[in-house]
Amino acid sequence: MVPADFLVLDGSRILVLDCDAPRSSHAAAVAAILDHAGCHQEIRPVARTPAASWSGGDRGPEFEALIAVGQNGSRVRESLPEVLRRAEIPVLVLADVSSVDAIDLMKSGVADVVLPPPTPAGLVPRLWRLIRRSPGNEFRRQLKQNLGLARLIGEAPQFLAEVRKAPLAAQCDVTVIITGETGVGKELFARAVHYLSPRAGGPFNPVNCGAIPYDLVENELFGHVAGAFTGASSNHPGLIEESEGGTLFLDEIDCLSPLAQVKLLRLLQEKEYRPLGSARTRSADVRVITAMNTPPEKAIADGRLRRDLFYRINVFPLNLPPLRERLQDIPLLARHFLGRYCAEYKKTITAFAPEAIALLVEYDWPGNVRELEHVVQRAVVLSSGERIESADILIAGARSDSRVLSLREQKAHLIAQFEVNYLQRLLAAHQGNVSRAAQAARKNRRAFFELLRKHNIDAEQFRQPRISF
Repeated sequence: MVPADFLVLDGSRILVLDCDAPRSSHAAAVAAILDHAGCHQEIRPVARTPAASWSGGDRGPEFEALIAVGQNGSRVRESLPEVLRRAEIPVLVLADVSSVDAIDLMKSGVADVVLPPPTPAGLVPRLWRLIRRSPGNEFRRQLKQNLGLARLIGEAPQFLAEVRKAPLAAQCDVTVIITGETGVGKELFARAVHYLSPRAGGPFNPVNCGAIPYDLVENELFGHVAGAFTGASSNHPGLIEESEGGTLFLDEIDCLSPLAQVKLLRLLQEKEYRPLGSARTRSADVRVITAMNTPPEKAIADGRLRRDLFYRINVFPLNLPPLRERLQDIPLLARHFLGRYCAEYKKTITAFAPEAIALLVEYDWPGNVRELEHVVQRAVVLSSGERIESADILIAGARSDSRVLSLREQKAHLIAQFEVNYLQRLLAAHQGNVSRAAQAARKNRRAFFELLRKHNIDAEQFRQPRISF
């Protein structure tokens, strides 16, 4: 491994200088990250690349020196300024900040510094910033596509309708709310909106609000200043500050405390916030995308979501259908995951047996796409042949035989699913009032109640709780 490698990204030339070479293989890790993103690229060692072919001119002496300074951090600091003075392509340095002063490198003309080992989260945004000035760049187009819409796999009409909205939401800096069951791909949609937007060069910070302890939510989001509370000896930037110039994705937003919701409402309205313990407000250049697993109407009725906050975040809604409502997408997704995990585990499986596909299609998938991915991953590990058989499909609670349902059975199954979803939406819209829900459905109250009993649906859980003073 030579210390400097020339990274060609479909026409974009970036010099990757590895300060740990030749002991490390960081350049190979960079290539693997880009391969995983589906972007065509190649890495050429500088020592075997004619200078004129990658600098756009006669740059031989400068870049020969650049090879030499890659041996250790001290030589980088000493030699890099003169090397970069006439360079015409961006230089990305992989360096441990303990041995190389990142600020000095940036002052010398280095485009960016990445702390090894390179990771997708640390590398991709930096590469994006290096090439974003070239509007017609092919790598930029591929990166946006692969990190955006290309990962939203499906052909079901109700799914494609939401996919088509993502680029529209991306181009306008509006607040987006994504609703849908657990595992339908809400974070993938949020990432698509981010990477297709002008904020793609900034950070994308996903946060599961339900995973943060209730009493720490405000501190995590808004940060604090020194002395804000016992033990706060220094300033702590919150997630809002860390997302400056980019996107903050708040999943399970209804898990936020009431006070945090009030502060978030101010952030969305005024584009400003106040860290804990601070007497001054700060402005925020950040886009907020929110998501919920439960219907917003039910979260409001249960008192988990402030109605005024919902009105503010519900500017551009995306409602993702569950996998059981897009059955034609199951084979597409299964084949996609098959290809991914065969490459990861060095398997040569090429297809699914018809009986295996039948098992996948007839299952309800309460965990949605995430559950399907894990099932396919497990099947790839278990399979020892050239295709996935029904015996390799292990799903708890699924049918043990591979019989394909008849048309009548499948029709009855889908009708039952539709009735359950329809009744739940009606009850949520009318706060559990059976009479009003029946009237909206144009059925008499008795017949409507029988439907509820048939599907074991309790109207009481949709009623808005009474508030006493």
